[in-house]
Amino acid sequence: MKHTKLFTLSALATSLLLAACGGGNNTQSAAPASDETAKTAPASSSGSKTLVYCSEGSPSGFDPAQWTDGTSFDASAYPIYNGLVQFPRNGTEIQPALAEKWDISEDNKTYTFHLRKGVKFHSNESFTPSREFNADDVVFTFKRLSDPNFAFNKAYPTEFPYAVDMGLPDNIANVEKVDDYTVKITLKEVDAPFLQNIAMPFAYIGSAEYADKLEKAGKAADYNTQPIGTGPFKFVSYNKDSQIRYAKHADYWNVNDVHIDNLVFAITKDSAVRAQKVAAGECHVSAYPKTAEVEAAKKAGKINIIEQSGFNLGYVGYNVEKAPFKDLKVRQALDMAINRDAIINAVYQGAGTAATNPMPPTQWSYNDTLKNAPYDVEKAKSLLAEAGIKEGTEIELWAMPVQRPYNPNAKLMSEMIQADWAKIGLKTKIVSYEWGEYLKRLKNGEGGAFLMGWTGDNGDPDNWLGNLLTCKAKGSNYARFCHAEFDKLVNDARVLTDKAQREDKYKQAQVIFKEQLPWTTMAHSVVTVFTAKNVQGFEISPFGNMRFDGVKVE
Repeated sequence: MKHTKLFTLSALATSLLLAACGGGNNTQSAAPASDETAKTAPASSSGSKTLVYCSEGSPSGFDPAQWTDGTSFDASAYPIYNGLVQFPRNGTEIQPALAEKWDISEDNKTYTFHLRKGVKFHSNESFTPSREFNADDVVFTFKRLSDPNFAFNKAYPTEFPYAVDMGLPDNIANVEKVDDYTVKITLKEVDAPFLQNIAMPFAYIGSAEYADKLEKAGKAADYNTQPIGTGPFKFVSYNKDSQIRYAKHADYWNVNDVHIDNLVFAITKDSAVRAQKVAAGECHVSAYPKTAEVEAAKKAGKINIIEQSGFNLGYVGYNVEKAPFKDLKVRQALDMAINRDAIINAVYQGAGTAATNPMPPTQWSYNDTLKNAPYDVEKAKSLLAEAGIKEGTEIELWAMPVQRPYNPNAKLMSEMIQADWAKIGLKTKIVSYEWGEYLKRLKNGEGGAFLMGWTGDNGDPDNWLGNLLTCKAKGSNYARFCHAEFDKLVNDARVLTDKAQREDKYKQAQVIFKEQLPWTTMAHSVVTVFTAKNVQGFEISPFGNMRFDGVKVE
């Protein structure tokens, strides 16, 4: 392993701590780092605890309502914001957050939230809140998600793919402020996973007062670049593709759960470099290592290795609106030409299992009667011929530029698939983009065949089938799959409260998915995180979140 320089406490650390405490440039376009040392920071200083997380990529932005990728949620939602309800760091059952309790009407359509008192928002150089969190902030957040004519949406027009994919704009009938600490949300139809859905980052609560100030100043877009929330850490600065800095929110409502003073995301795209930095003491935590790096770390014994079966799925998607992928025979041919076992052995190296369904086996309603088509090159050639695809036809395969929990090495996977498809007479060009651009282009329907994946957000089957594969789910339905019978089953299940009835519909929907093959399901991976020996309390979320509330640096 290449030796990496271990930096000592210096003027760099001092500047970091000053910035984290509010003395630095509190803008997204902070002064660029002058050398490599500015990309990381020493572990801590006397009287102050700093945790450095070597993150795998840059966030798309800091407004969790408009993004769908885990990298952006890790950098925005979990440090900066809170939801009405949230998941614990290590569990899947919702718990109170900004709402201390809630009531549900007999018809399961009206939710009354009783809000926590004494919750304070962050401040920055341009904004100091004049009041504490109250019902106005909840109304602002949910009106913004559900009403395209809401004033702030006119000032800052953007899209809310998660909310749309889950049907919230169509289903929210009313958001009503009952009093300063009570809010009623009324739905048009029953939405069985509603509470689980709003425990997700896209529904975390923003400041109505801050949004109003930005709107009046003509700076509404700063909502995404200069975030203000109620969460455990406040945003300090962002040097694009280099570093994000946060400081402890001293007035956090659950301040006993925050044990570090400064949080730094050192953006480090190379997994080997991330591993080296943890071993050298430059970073306290890193995720998504390759298997060889895990084995090397185990032998060296210098760091802690946390492993957990992932609630995830890596897949090859096919844009069913584009030729030749719109032809089912082509998708079937591509699917059975992929030597899944060989790829899993090479890419996951013992830390992944073959995937069959569009959800992991631990998700309730998983249909265990389904099977993958066998690897069959000759049958694949025959199907392409039936579809009129000539030998030498060129196609594109998009490959992710970053490691994700569901795919530790997209480059290798794409190269192996390229070789597999060459055996059936196809010329495959591998294409990649910067991560945010990759997601944006997929969302816009530009991809043909592409590598992608998902980590479950809330433990409900709708998060897989509804959010990723229904006709209205354009935000994350990168395959552009739209099948009437599949849609009806999933949408009908969403309005049922009987779990057995929902399960039956989801199992039927999985049969249709397997027949139509908008994806070749590849693997479910083991999630691995490296931490320094002096890090305590870090836990892997079932949903793959990287959270640092509750974490200590000794």
